[in-house]
Amino acid sequence: MTQRVAFLVFDGVTLLDVSGPGEVFHQAGRLGARYELRLVSPGGGDVTTSSGLVLGGATAVADAGPFDTVVVAGADRLATHPLEDDLLAAARTLAGRAARVASVCSGAFVLAALGLLDGRRATTHWRHAATLARRHPRVHVEPDALHLRDGRYVTSAGISAGIDLALGLVEDDHGADLAREVARELVVFMQRPGGQSQFSTAVATPAPRGDVLRPVLDAVSADPAGDHGLPAMAASAAVSTRHLTRLFRTELNTTPARWVERVRLDHAQRLLLEGHDVTSAARLCGLGSDETLRRAFARHLGTTPSEYRRRFGTTHGGPDGQARPPVTGVRTQRTRS
Repeated sequence: MTQRVAFLVFDGVTLLDVSGPGEVFHQAGRLGARYELRLVSPGGGDVTTSSGLVLGGATAVADAGPFDTVVVAGADRLATHPLEDDLLAAARTLAGRAARVASVCSGAFVLAALGLLDGRRATTHWRHAATLARRHPRVHVEPDALHLRDGRYVTSAGISAGIDLALGLVEDDHGADLAREVARELVVFMQRPGGQSQFSTAVATPAPRGDVLRPVLDAVSADPAGDHGLPAMAASAAVSTRHLTRLFRTELNTTPARWVERVRLDHAQRLLLEGHDVTSAARLCGLGSDETLRRAFARHLGTTPSEYRRRFGTTHGGPDGQARPPVTGVRTQRTRS
């Protein structure tokens, strides 16, 4: 039975949000699955992507009919500008007729604006996760997830995570064996190790509302390896440890120790990418030992320092400069979200 898949597109859409999942469904079709892919836009016709390339021949939503799956593609402006009424109306119409509704990257903002994600778990690009949570407090945003399913709604992180999402949909429809064959054909993981927080950079700290925390935060950021235990930070701020802890809770929604650890972890990430080994990075960032650094990486990033350095240090080989062997397979296990 052929399954109809609609990609909701619009001017400024991110091309890979459409082409990445689309290629997954196309490759599944070559392996025996039956998918009919269709571009749908509010008014039909050509759509200019954010890169300037044009997607031609989109069907107007009024002429599109029902689909089994609807994929709402993303664009940066969906997270930063008001959403157009015609885009929201198109998404509402398509979603109302579909058995399964998905979003890639900031496409989650469209579904959230329609109230479709209220009370549900959802994710989006790590850069926009805090904005989604603030703008739509009834959505349970999980910023580290690559993709999530909650009922008939499936959301994914940024851009290439749409490929992960589409592989999950193919697995749901036709089983893990076929999805694995598609992943091999595309030379991608069935399930990428770790979450999307390993791709983010720098601690995103909101500006403190008062004047007490600002010099404390600046001092830690300037010298992550310094003495930043609770007594030392409280003394530098001329407040009690109890009051400093309360300020971190009310203004930053965290504890002093957790915030310092995150700053040190970010510094360690930069040190590793600059060529330091694990021992040196642990010492210079203030976490002290290899084991403490490994635990912080596992807790926050879902990977190890060595693996992070290998995967993000260069496109040409491992951190030792040696060329990596050619890819001969992919991971063969996948955990459903």
